[in-house]
Amino acid sequence: MGMTIAEKILAAHSGRDRVKPGDLLFADLDLVMGTDVTVPLSVDVFRQMGATRVFDPAKIVLVNDHFVPAKDVKAAELSKIMREFAREQHIPNYFEVGRSGICHIIVPDSGLVKPGDLVIGADSHTCTYGALGALATGVGSTDMAAGWALGKGWFRVPHTIKVIFTFPPVPRGETKRRVNLDSRHRGQALRGNDTGTLPPMVGGKDMILLAISKIGVDGARYQVIEFSGPVIDALPMAGRFTIANMAVEAGAKSGIIVPDDTTRAYLNGDTSWERRDVLPDPDAKYVKEYTFDVSDLEPMVAKPYLPSNAVPITEVAGIRIDQVVIGSCTNGRIEDFRAAWDILKGHQVHRDVRLIVIPSSPKVLEMMIHEGLLEGFVDAGAAISPPTCGPCIGGHMGILAKDEVGLYTTNRNFVGRNGHPTSKVYLSGPQVAAASAVTGQITDPRKFS
Repeated sequence: MGMTIAEKILAAHSGRDRVKPGDLLFADLDLVMGTDVTVPLSVDVFRQMGATRVFDPAKIVLVNDHFVPAKDVKAAELSKIMREFAREQHIPNYFEVGRSGICHIIVPDSGLVKPGDLVIGADSHTCTYGALGALATGVGSTDMAAGWALGKGWFRVPHTIKVIFTFPPVPRGETKRRVNLDSRHRGQALRGNDTGTLPPMVGGKDMILLAISKIGVDGARYQVIEFSGPVIDALPMAGRFTIANMAVEAGAKSGIIVPDDTTRAYLNGDTSWERRDVLPDPDAKYVKEYTFDVSDLEPMVAKPYLPSNAVPITEVAGIRIDQVVIGSCTNGRIEDFRAAWDILKGHQVHRDVRLIVIPSSPKVLEMMIHEGLLEGFVDAGAAISPPTCGPCIGGHMGILAKDEVGLYTTNRNFVGRNGHPTSKVYLSGPQVAAASAVTGQITDPRKFS
């Protein structure tokens, strides 16, 4: 019996020829990532273990992103602990405010993850790096401390679910529907291929919301989701990152995508990873398989209070909103802001709506400045935040008050996560968010095309 990508990575990192679901093992780690809110506890545990030096400073990444710039004294103290630990341990990949951003954007964009890597991070959305063909998963602060000291982590080999995104073959003689990669769809729509394309205004966020709505919020608990199919093959990296990022919202330990030419281009031609076996075997065993036809997929919106409550936008259009947030590790890339701006361009933010735009990194912020997007968003009435997680976790930069309604491009909309327990958050892609910011209610962006 063959192995899945996740099984191959765990086998390679534990010195075994093969593994099977349920096996318990210790595996060598390629990267251990922590943030300002998770590192301080890990530092305490590290000391309690009697550890004095980390296993390899170059394989540790510390990122200021959750409560930064510091919102209060407590937040400032958290960053201080991480800063001092980075100095003490001579950790080169420490990202300070001003050079930092959201960890799940900064880490892959800095070239710190490659296909076939085994990565842990004290943040549940570490699974984002699976878009590159890595096995990446979130852990608690105690496991992160052990990873720092030992360079190893313990794992139970997970089962793998296979999710295929496809569309039916185009009948002979019919014209293929295509979406041109003009500026409106750049980074969101698929390149034309032999089997079809995504409908207009539909991208990775809509695909993963569809999948989560069918799999369920815990349908993939402690399992890896391997995403594949012709739609994935044609999807740009921005969409792939979005999909892998939200695998955890179905309870998955990680989401993973087979690396290909798109991955290689993102890695600037780095081919060192190609010596690794990162393709699933033809006879790999999957615990479940799902196939989703996305040929007629509409923009999706997840209703409160779970990402799995996703429905086509036509079912929620017209709901009044108070605040829109465009950003986060899910949809904070330059492609997302381009897509949002192409909807917002020529319009003003509704007078009753607060639009908060959060670039995910200094690099994204710089690109927005050079492309004129930043000026455009400001002129339209948006507030611009420095790179931070901010309101995604209810930290700061836009907390919701009692009974307020938000529409966010983030990944979670749990009760009280983004502000007052009576507030409500809907989740969407950037085009829906931009269209809704203009009208003051949840709006189908296809009306702006």
